[in-house]
Amino acid sequence: MKNTINMTKGSILRNLINFAVPVLIGNIFQQLYNVADTAIIGNILGDNALAAVGASAPVYGLLIGFAGGLTNGFSVIIARYFGAGNEREMKKSVAFTYILSAAVALMLTAAGIIALHPLMNALKTPVEIIADTESYMRIIIMFSALTIAYNMLAGMMRAIGNSKAPLYFLIVSTFVNIGLDFLFVKGFDMGISGAAFATVISQGLSVALCFVYAVKKCDILIFRRSGLSADRALLGDLISTGLSMGLMYAIVSVGSVILQSAVNSFGTATITAHTAARKIDDIFMLPLATISLAASTFASQNYGAGKTDRVKQGIRCSIIIAEIWSAFSVAVALIFRRQLVQALTGTTDEAVIATASRYIVINISFFFVLSVLLVLRSSLQGVGRKLVPVSGSIVEFILKIAAVSVLAPKLGYMGICICEPIIWTVCAVIVIADHRAFTGSLKNTTVSVRKAIA
Repeated sequence: MKNTINMTKGSILRNLINFAVPVLIGNIFQQLYNVADTAIIGNILGDNALAAVGASAPVYGLLIGFAGGLTNGFSVIIARYFGAGNEREMKKSVAFTYILSAAVALMLTAAGIIALHPLMNALKTPVEIIADTESYMRIIIMFSALTIAYNMLAGMMRAIGNSKAPLYFLIVSTFVNIGLDFLFVKGFDMGISGAAFATVISQGLSVALCFVYAVKKCDILIFRRSGLSADRALLGDLISTGLSMGLMYAIVSVGSVILQSAVNSFGTATITAHTAARKIDDIFMLPLATISLAASTFASQNYGAGKTDRVKQGIRCSIIIAEIWSAFSVAVALIFRRQLVQALTGTTDEAVIATASRYIVINISFFFVLSVLLVLRSSLQGVGRKLVPVSGSIVEFILKIAAVSVLAPKLGYMGICICEPIIWTVCAVIVIADHRAFTGSLKNTTVSVRKAIA
């Protein structure tokens, strides 16, 4: 296997950075998929088309969030056996991952197509944009198996410490996506559907590149029927870990769908502002999500190797890195928020700019809390603690319902702005308590963990 990183040895900081930097760059290019769609649609097709994309985002996030969480859960198990040096169990985990991912792809595609129109109506999507919203989402959902396949292959590569290969393929596919955006939306005048086709074609390219690379450079990640030996315990571990992470993301996404219904009720201008603000927030969140993924892989590999002291040290190091980025994000948001909104949307509407700027400042100011939440939640998943991260997501879901039913009616869009900071704070308290319980349970467990995994 080429370009893998064994995180059970060497400098903790160096391991985290060497793993995280390619993932971060890859995540930036992944975001460029969405940012390119947003910028091109906003500047070429106008505010209504941009609002249509924004109204569809929570639905897409629900489907892909669940699938991505599920495949990340599978990768946690693969990383654990990689850290333990157990090749036999690792091969079995890979084979089951292919089967389970294919089943999820089929179910989510069917469910998404059936539920799309009723869901858009339930979300109170404005009548002037609902046709464009459904047109865009229908194409994305029909080809969602490509996104799931990429997440699966990239996740397995990262599980063995190879974060560079997925980066290279994302760079290629992102530039293809941007070129196709201009070709389909402007050149062929395909409207919002052109942006959707550009996205799925470029995703298909990234899947093909990942698969070819796996065949040539790390064939342990290729599906083999011989790996499908009966192992109910392993299959149950994969399903439970995958479902716990998938449900965590899905519950959060369902909450976002509900929150979007409140945003939609404020009209097209607010939807446009919220879409722009969320895109900018997502960009600033990328390093936090990246270090959280690195922390999860680091924790999983070292937990598999029985090196529990390194697990604790890796969590602390990850939180410090995340807090440094949070301080930088707050400074940039305070100084350049208006310019960022204008550059992304091309709008000159002062109401849109002011509304988006307010959301950005409030949310990014709470990144210090979000950093702790994301790192601890991912690390706890990496060591097999499944219940509390899911429980925290349920709390988040309940609080988003409260925001829609109480905060939004009373405070208007300000209720939406303060919703997530409140949620992050409450959920951070929950995961901190579980982290303390986990570290307390690590006393005298190094040998027993190694025996259990091997």
